[in-house]
Amino acid sequence: MKSKLLGLVLVALGIWVTPSQPVVAETKENAAFEKIRGLAGHWEGTFSWSGGRNASGKIGAQYYTTGNGSAVIENLVQDGIPSMTSVYHLDNADLRLTHYCAARNQPRLKATSVDQDLGRITFSFVDITNLSSPRAGHVNGLEIRFLAPDHITLLFRFTGDGKESDELIDLKRKT
Repeated sequence: MKSKLLGLVLVALGIWVTPSQPVVAETKENAAFEKIRGLAGHWEGTFSWSGGRNASGKIGAQYYTTGNGSAVIENLVQDGIPSMTSVYHLDNADLRLTHYCAARNQPRLKATSVDQDLGRITFSFVDITNLSSPRAGHVNGLEIRFLAPDHITLLFRFTGDGKESDELIDLKRKT
């Protein structure tokens, strides 16, 4: 009887000692996701589209986590209205994102290069939902550059109707 009671006590203690967060192996992708999580807050800056279309102006961004910290939401805001949203998350060993585009489609991308020394994460196209035609405009890549703790750039690669565009967003953290 004493051994059964001891066993129950040890099981109960194990439940209390078990960490509430899953243990995640340290990989480049995990470190990159943590860097993205560190963007939480409000940002402001400029955008400049070049190539297949041209425009420039002011843009803001808001970053926050959801899903008990398992996903990072990026809202790009123009004139006070969210115009595009990206959701970054880990999928086992992969760092992924879904981009909810102003073009009304949802490209899904995967980190294919993480250069911690240069502070650069490159995402490449995996697939897309809600694409109206094969030639319809959509994001087919993204590069995030961490220039300083409070300064980043986002370089979206956009394709549509056979034309390529670069969409550069330069953001600084609001103080």
